Amino acid sequence: MSTPSTAAPAVFVSAANVLRGASLRQDLAVREIPPPERIAPHSVAFAAGVREGTGPDPESVLDSPAGAGRFVLMHDPDAVDEWGGDFRIVCYAQAPLELEIGVDPFISDVAWSWLTDALDSRSAQYTYISGTATKVLSSSFGALEARGDGAQIELRASWTLLGEDFASHIEAWSELLCLLAGLPNEEGVASLTQHRVRAQRSANNI
Repeated sequence: MSTPSTAAPAVFVSAANVLRGASLRQDLAVREIPPPERIAPHSVAFAAGVREGTGPDPESVLDSPAGAGRFVLMHDPDAVDEWGGDFRIVCYAQAPLELEIGVDPFISDVAWSWLTDALDSRSAQYTYISGTATKVLSSSFGALEARGDGAQIELRASWTLLGEDFASHIEAWSELLCLLAGLPNEEGVASLTQHRVRAQRSANNI
């Protein structure tokens, strides 16, 4: 991979500006943050946290206990053979779950489907998509026993962006984060209940 340089090409500058102007869910507080170092010659990163209430958006909102995530766009013309294109996206999203949902055997599949559904509903073009969806169940003991049992879902994904519609990709990420946090879905992305019905039907047909 190329050594990072200071002069960003026009195609990357344009893409970064498109991301900054994208229409993201109003349920989120979003900030541009320093990108990870040395992952690509050129990159831009954003952090988001689910708003709680209607108050101001301090920096702590970006690590909201209701849900938070990161989105990074990387550009490297020398990585086409590895990535399948010169732009690659890496994203992360996590949110707490109700325990009843956390023990659902289909929840990891649902989380991944939310990402692909959000991308597809916006006609975002992509290839070489990969990632993990992890659910974490926890029990508290001793001084923390009052917290009781809890659950959390985490999704990490990356894919190569095709075409020039950069906004659709970050908008899909914002939708994913809101869905993980239990907020109402926008048109085109199936709800948790719909996914459960599909999964149960598929299981019954096996």
